[in-house]
Amino acid sequence: MERIKTALEKASANRAAGSEHLSRRSQSMGTSDSSAVQGPILYLQTRIIQPNQRTMQDHRILTGSDPVSVNAYKVLRTQVLQRLETRDWQTLGITSPTSGDGKTVTAINLAISLARELHRTVLLVDADLRSPEIHNYFGFSPEYGFVDYLRHSQPLEDVLVNPGIDRLVLLPNHRPIENSSEILASPAMGELVAQFKARYPSRLVLFDLPAVLTSDDALSFIPFIDAFLMVLRNGKTSRGETEQAFEVMKDANILGTVLNGCDTKSYA
Repeated sequence: MERIKTALEKASANRAAGSEHLSRRSQSMGTSDSSAVQGPILYLQTRIIQPNQRTMQDHRILTGSDPVSVNAYKVLRTQVLQRLETRDWQTLGITSPTSGDGKTVTAINLAISLARELHRTVLLVDADLRSPEIHNYFGFSPEYGFVDYLRHSQPLEDVLVNPGIDRLVLLPNHRPIENSSEILASPAMGELVAQFKARYPSRLVLFDLPAVLTSDDALSFIPFIDAFLMVLRNGKTSRGETEQAFEVMKDANILGTVLNGCDTKSYA
């Protein structure tokens, strides 16, 4: 627990340092006007790709072909929106106790479902720097990752991707990073998150984060975002792992839990 305490203190200190430099870097988020969220959006700078539909289906990503799954994520979308709007929150981290619980699938499908709600746009950030996978679920290879923006001042418009889904933008990462918790807790990261929130008030920003019990990455990110969703897998995530994960994240705002891997027939 001493490691957890140290990580949390470090993240809090870095957030305070980052707030002093909030206005130093201003980059385009890639759309012409985020306030015009009803109807098609004209992407002026964001690269548009056509995702591989077969790859998406193989990874259980919503394509509209499974109405039961679509409806289940609509229910989750409504619950998430209600809780975020009640508190005027804009940023949400998706994590899990251990790897393999389905957090990335949940993050992507929730982002897609939220983007289909016509009154807002969605940015999905691959913040699992140890094992970035979001681009693989869509079947494309990004040339740059958002760590290139943080480390090498790569223009953000070179990193952002629209995956052929209106009102949804991805901020992928293209290779694993060793010192991931240090990057996530850095002032530059805090500044970037603050830019997301300040620049487009109607946009929801989702972060796919590493599992809580595999690293201190999600813990380090607590000071920067509003709330978290905890993803559990039916028949895999143990009660002990769940309790331990909630203890580690006791200082975070947990919006709720998602039980992944349930029999979809129960929704019929």
